[in-house]
Amino acid sequence: MQQIVAGFLKKVTEALEFVISIILAIGIILLCFRMIGVMSNIPNLEVWPNYDDLLETCFNLIIGVELIRMMYYHTPDTVFEVLLFAIARQIITDHSSIWGSLVGVTAIAVLFATRKYLFCEFDISDTIIFRASAKVKSINSLLSLDIPHEPNETLMDVVNRQLAQNEQTARIGACVYFHDCGLRVAKLHNEKISRIEVIRSIH
Repeated sequence: MQQIVAGFLKKVTEALEFVISIILAIGIILLCFRMIGVMSNIPNLEVWPNYDDLLETCFNLIIGVELIRMMYYHTPDTVFEVLLFAIARQIITDHSSIWGSLVGVTAIAVLFATRKYLFCEFDISDTIIFRASAKVKSINSLLSLDIPHEPNETLMDVVNRQLAQNEQTARIGACVYFHDCGLRVAKLHNEKISRIEVIRSIH
């Protein structure tokens, strides 16, 4: 029951993020058209914004686009890019002091170092543990997956069949893989699989 509620809430949050992304995209598109419309006022320096205003507006639009990607893909790379553009915007548009620029460049260097040495594959996947008796059809519907299965097959049936094809035995940690997910034996009871971990990529 807890897994069903968690899956439902996950779908609701994904839908809300999708709606927010659409609203943000529409706003960015309208602002782009507004900028194009202002181009006709270039000869009039009282109406046309100066170069710094134009640069700041463009950076804001780019950051907005990266925010849309961040909400849609949920990966560390998209968060990194949003932070990178935000810091770069501050360095380029703010000419207050050399020390402020130095702090910004240092922050960018720290971001690149973090990306190179601290990011790992586990940051881009999520896992949920189900009973081995759970129907594969229900899991596919709940998590929007496409685990190959026969009618009325359970997760245990699928895992056992795949392990047999790979000439493996059922043990804790044994994994089988499909194109959009993996299944890992999480718990055994009386030498039978009782819990299976569904590992889903969120790329």
